[in-house]
Amino acid sequence: MNQAMKTIEGWYSLHDFRNIDWPKWKAATEAQREQALSEFKALLNKWELVEENKQGSHTVYTVAGQKADLMFMILRPTMKEIIEVKTEFNKTLLADYTKPAYSYVSVIEKSSYSQLAANPFEDPAMRAKLYPSIPKTEYICFYPMSKLRGDKTNWFMLPMEERKRLMFEHIGTGKPYSEQVKRIVTGSVGLDDYEWGVSLFCDDALQFKKLIYDTRFDEVSAVYGIFGSFFIGNLLTQDQINQFFQI
Repeated sequence: MNQAMKTIEGWYSLHDFRNIDWPKWKAATEAQREQALSEFKALLNKWELVEENKQGSHTVYTVAGQKADLMFMILRPTMKEIIEVKTEFNKTLLADYTKPAYSYVSVIEKSSYSQLAANPFEDPAMRAKLYPSIPKTEYICFYPMSKLRGDKTNWFMLPMEERKRLMFEHIGTGKPYSEQVKRIVTGSVGLDDYEWGVSLFCDDALQFKKLIYDTRFDEVSAVYGIFGSFFIGNLLTQDQINQFFQI
C-alpha cells in the first residue's frame, strides 16, 4: 500500500454562500429592513468578540458574478461550533431574505510536504497557520479542488518522494506571489465533495489570475489537478452593510 501523507489540523472552516432574495427585500417595509440589518450587525459584533478572544475568525464578502451575492468565511475550533454559527445566522431575520447558493466544509490542514517542527503545536509560526485570523484584504478567491484518481494517472498511487517533488515545485512557483497573496488551505476529505479548499487573499484581484495561471503549468496541476468553481469576493465591512442593502 502506498504511503499516506501525514497532516496536522487546526480550526474548522465553513464557506457559506448566499443569494439575496431582492424582490422580497424590496417588498419589505423600511422598518423590517432596518430590524433585519440591526440584528445582523449584532450577530457580527458577537462574532467579533469570538475573534478577539482568539476562538475563531470570520469575514463577509460580496461576490462577483451570478454564483452568489454574499460569502461568509467562518473559522471555529470545533465542527459543532461551525454548525452553531450556520444555524445562528439561519435564525436571523436577514436569513429570511436569502437563499443558500453553495457551501464548503473543511478544516485547516498542514501536511508534511513542508518541514514540520517536532511538536508543531508549540511552534508559534505553525500555530499562526493552524489558528489564523482571516486576512482582511480587499478580495478573496476561493475554490475547491481534488487530485486525479484515473485508471492510468492516479495521484494517490504515486510514491511519496514523487509527490513531494511535485509539491515542492508547485510551492516554488507560488513563492514570488507570497508577499501579495496570502492563503489558507483547508482539507475536506470525508467532509465535503472535494479534497481541499483554497482561499487566497489579496488587495489586487488581478494577482489571483496571475498566480493561478502560472501554477497551472506545474505538473501537479496540469496532470493531477481537478478544480471546482471559483468564487471572487470583495470584503464587506460593517460600515458598508447599509449601502449594500440600500434600496
